[in-house]
Amino acid sequence: MYKKLTASLKKSGLRLTATRLAICKYLAETDEHPTASQIYNNLKEHYPSLSLATVYNTLDVLVDMGAINVLGQSGDGNVHFDPRIHPHINLACLKCHRIIDYPSDDVAHMQEVIGQSSGFKLIGSRIMYYGICPECQLKESK
Repeated sequence: MYKKLTASLKKSGLRLTATRLAICKYLAETDEHPTASQIYNNLKEHYPSLSLATVYNTLDVLVDMGAINVLGQSGDGNVHFDPRIHPHINLACLKCHRIIDYPSDDVAHMQEVIGQSSGFKLIGSRIMYYGICPECQLKESK
């Protein structure tokens, strides 16, 4: 995934700076759906020259290139990014604001059918369900 992200930046015409490479590495290695602020806060200590604007600009380019998806918010008022663009469903908890990937063969099949019948060359999809995760349900019941 790291190579795909860096190739997307290069193809867009951006220089592959240390900070942009660090953002790509972070996205490739995380299992989370981070916000720009989370990425910035996690990398700032090791990359003092990193700016929040660089994070946003890099994320915008990666979204425009189809390398990552922008999910919007999960009830927390923050925009989240999904580095996994394979067909899947995102489940967002409205209590703890965690977003998890839920693999689904049905989504992959649906994407294939839609691509064939519409003539579109589909490069990704975004399906988000909102609810309360099992952990938060357990906390609520106590």
